[in-house]
Amino acid sequence: MFRLWARTFRDNHMLQDTCITDNSTDTRTHKVFHALDEVCYQFDLGKPIWLDKTISEFKRHRKARFTQDNFIETIDFDYLEIQVIEED
Repeated sequence: MFRLWARTFRDNHMLQDTCITDNSTDTRTHKVFHALDEVCYQFDLGKPIWLDKTISEFKRHRKARFTQDNFIETIDFDYLEIQVIEED
């Protein structure tokens, strides 16, 4: 089972969160992208851009923060944080 936890923060307060579960046989990368798509749908957000900094942070810590720099449109929070909390 693969689970990804996503949260939005403003002024160090969590505004909303969700947990996405994926039991498919896709690769880890596909599971992350599908989960992020679902998070963006649930939170009514545009899809963030994976910058080099975001990719290296995710590879190292299984966690990534998407700030205003990662989004094309304006966001009403400080950052979106995703974290892999369970993997096969």
